[in-house]
Amino acid sequence: MYGLVNKAIQDMICQNHGEEVWENIKQKAGLEDVDFFISMDAYSDDITYRLVEAACEVFKMPAEDILKAFGEYWVTYTAAEGYGDLLDSAGDSLPQFVENLDNLHARVGLSFSQLRPPSFDCEHTSEKSMELHYQSTRKGLTPMVIGLLHGLGKRFNTKIDITQTRSREEGSTYDSFSIEYDNSQSYDK
Repeated sequence: MYGLVNKAIQDMICQNHGEEVWENIKQKAGLEDVDFFISMDAYSDDITYRLVEAACEVFKMPAEDILKAFGEYWVTYTAAEGYGDLLDSAGDSLPQFVENLDNLHARVGLSFSQLRPPSFDCEHTSEKSMELHYQSTRKGLTPMVIGLLHGLGKRFNTKIDITQTRSREEGSTYDSFSIEYDNSQSYDK
C-alpha cells in the first residue's frame, strides 16, 4: 500500500490518542525505526497489516472495529490531504460517488503507478437502495469498506444502512453490500 494509507493511520491515532500511543503502536508493529511515511512511496502491505494488528493489541479492539473507524476517517483525511477536488469530481451524491469509485481509482492510478485498487460494481435496486459488489486482491479489508461507506454518508449528509449480503470469508468470490440510503434525513450511523 502507499505511504498515504500508513500516514493516515498515524494521523488518526495521533489525533485521537496522542503521539505516545502512536509510538507504542509503531514499536509493537516492529516499526520503531520508521520516523515517517512518504505518501507517494509504495510500502509492503505487511506494514499496514502490522500497524492494524498492533492497534488491536493497544486498544484491545477487534481489527474489524479499527478498520471501520479507519475507513470512515479516510474519507475526510484524503479530502484534507489535497484530494478534495478529486473526490468532488467523482459525484455530488452518495449513489453517484459509489458508482464512480472505479473511475476515481483509475485517476488516482495516474499518480500512484503501483496502485492495486479494489474494484466496485454498483447495481441500483431502487431509487433509494443499491447493491455494491467489492473485489480486492487484499484480504481482510471489508470492514474498511463499511467504514468508507459511512464516511461517504457523512460527506453527502445521507443516512445509510448497510447489510453485508456476500462474503469472501464465507466462500464467495467477492463481497456484496445492500445499501439503503436517504439524503432527506441527516446522517446517523
